Amino acid sequence: MSTTTRAAVVESGGAPFTLADVELDEPRAHEVLVRIVAAGLCHTDLGVASGGLPFPLPGVLGHEGAGIVEAVGPDVAGVEPGDHVVLSFTSCGSCRNCRDGHPAYCAAWLPLNLLGGRRADGSATISRDGAPLGGHFFGQSSFAERALVDERSLVKVDRDIPLESLAPLGCGVQTGVGAVWNVLEPRTGDTVVVLGAGAVGLSAVMAAALTPATTVIAVDKVVERLELARELGATHTVNANEADIVEAVQLITSGAGADGVVETTGNVIVLRKGVDALAARGTAVIVGAPPFGSEVALDVNGMLGGKRLVGLTLGDQETQTAIPALVRLVREGRLPLDRLISTYAFKDIGQAVQDMAAGKTIKPVLTFA
Repeated sequence: MSTTTRAAVVESGGAPFTLADVELDEPRAHEVLVRIVAAGLCHTDLGVASGGLPFPLPGVLGHEGAGIVEAVGPDVAGVEPGDHVVLSFTSCGSCRNCRDGHPAYCAAWLPLNLLGGRRADGSATISRDGAPLGGHFFGQSSFAERALVDERSLVKVDRDIPLESLAPLGCGVQTGVGAVWNVLEPRTGDTVVVLGAGAVGLSAVMAAALTPATTVIAVDKVVERLELARELGATHTVNANEADIVEAVQLITSGAGADGVVETTGNVIVLRKGVDALAARGTAVIVGAPPFGSEVALDVNGMLGGKRLVGLTLGDQETQTAIPALVRLVREGRLPLDRLISTYAFKDIGQAVQDMAAGKTIKPVLTFA
C-alpha cells in the first residue's frame, strides 16, 4: 500500500523547491519507510536543483536525512519500527569495491545515488497523480515528511542524541572527516591545510585536530568562518583575499610545505594552489566538485617529488562503521556540529536555500514537526 506524504519538489532545472503531496511506493524487500525528523541541505542538492546534473526532474532531492523507522520490507534485518536512523548513500553491496569495504566507489554508485532517480530495476519510488517523479536520491530523497529508503542507505543510531544534530553526518561531515582520516592519515608533526571553511572543510578541520598533526591551516575568504575554524581546532588561518595561499603556507611551515591538503571549494584555481603548496611526498585530496568537464593544469615536474593528487567520494567511508563512531564523537563534544548548524522549518526550505547560497549559514538543517 502506498503512503502519501508532503515533499519539496523541484519541477525543472532552476525552479524553486515547492511543497506538494506525493505518493511513496510500498516498501520492497530491502526498503524501509522512515519518518523524517531532520534533513541537511547540501550544495549537491542545489547543484541538481539548478539543472547542473542530469537527474530526472520533476523530482525529490535530499540526501542527509535522519528520522525514525515506521515500517520495514520483508527482508530487512538491521532495523525495526521505532529505531532512530541516519541516512546516507546506497550501494549495490556485491561489486568488488563494495565487498572490499569501499561502497562509495560502488560500480553502480552514480545511477543508484546521483543520476538515476529510480531503483536499480528502473521502477519509481515516488509518484504524483500517478506519474513517476525523480526519486531514490542517494537511496532516500529525504526532502519529505516520509522517505522510502534503501536498507543500505541507513545506519541505526542511539536514541539519546537529537537527530537534528546528526543529519549532516550522512554526507558533508563524513566526507570532510574521511578526507583526513582515510586518505591523509596525518602522522605526528604533520601540517594539514584545508581549503574552504564550509561544512565539509570545517569537518576536516575538526578531524585534523583529533590527529597527531600539529599544524592545521584553514583557508577561506570569510573572516567569520576563519574565526570559527580557529575555535574548532585550526592552529592557523589564511584569508585568501589578503594573502597568496602558497606563500602563506610556505611562511607558516618555514618553507617545508603541507603534508596534506583537503580541497573543498570545487575551484580548480584553488586546487592548483593546494597542489603547489604541498611538501615533497605530500598528498592533496579533491573533495569539492567543479562543473563536469573541468580540468586543472599541473606543474608536472613539481609532482616528481612524490606528490600525490587523490579524488574522493563521501570520505571513502564504510557507513556502518564510520557513522556510529562519528555519533559518539558528537555525543562526547569532540565533534561539535552544533557550531555549524542552523535549523529551518521544512516549510522554509526556500529561505534555507537562499541563506546557504548567500553564505549566511554553513549547514542548514530542515526540521519536521
